[in-house]
Amino acid sequence: MYFRRVILGCAAIALSIPAIAQDANIDGRVGKLEKEMRAVQRQVFPNGAGKFIEPDIQSPTTTSTTTSSTTATVDLTARVDALEAQLAALTGQVELQGNNMRGLEGRLKAIETQLEARTASPVETIVPTATPTAASAPATPKPKSGVVPTKSASVAKPNPARVAAVAAIERPISGDVFEDGYNYGFRLWEAKFYPESQAILEEIVAKFPKHKRASYARNLLGRAWLDDKKPATAVKVFYENYKADPRGDRAPDSLLFLGSALTDLGKAAEACEAFGELTKSYPDAANGRLAERLTSSKTRAKCK
Repeated sequence: MYFRRVILGCAAIALSIPAIAQDANIDGRVGKLEKEMRAVQRQVFPNGAGKFIEPDIQSPTTTSTTTSSTTATVDLTARVDALEAQLAALTGQVELQGNNMRGLEGRLKAIETQLEARTASPVETIVPTATPTAASAPATPKPKSGVVPTKSASVAKPNPARVAAVAAIERPISGDVFEDGYNYGFRLWEAKFYPESQAILEEIVAKFPKHKRASYARNLLGRAWLDDKKPATAVKVFYENYKADPRGDRAPDSLLFLGSALTDLGKAAEACEAFGELTKSYPDAANGRLAERLTSSKTRAKCK
């Protein structure tokens, strides 16, 4: 009788092991799914600031081997339901942001078409000069016999004072080609040598389109065009930076300056739309470091 009870007890333990292992396996799979969901949330809502959607039902910190199979199943079902609700919410937000981007892109293309139709020559294009110091002067054609070129017909030469001032700005030499180029372009922009800054930054962006700080370079390139009173070109650069890397560090800045450039072009409605996209997609930046500039920009565009 004693041995019979021992055998029956061992059999009961053996039968319970698959159920426990199965619950542990399901719990581990759901835990992994929750971690992946948090990774998706970090992509949709960069920098946190309360934008994470936490599960309605948290997984227990400790589990007891005595918990019934029915209770574990109910808990896992509730967690899966919470994850499905989060996925639905995130999908809706991603689709909404995509629609906003497509709408803004359509309006910007219409603006570009209007600008090109309004002028006989194309809108300013981003063309780097051969050197950052000054634009190369075309060769003066040789005059025909008996014809002496007048002063008005001669090609203007670079301003020696400007060339000297640009040459006086130190160019960093650290061995990092991207950082050296970006910092030099920044120094030229800061000194208000906008064409020279544009040439340097355009070269850096072309060489390193996937660099981790390419967002900085493209945004500064747009600012160099905007400060050079070329808002049409600035619109293109700012929008391309935002579209190419919407999670880049300077994507919100490009939306802000995109709105400013559109305001300069007399496109207040589109400018307000860009400011609205900044507020919705980047609430941390809109309410933080860009808050004051955003408020003044919206006031200038007379946004409601």
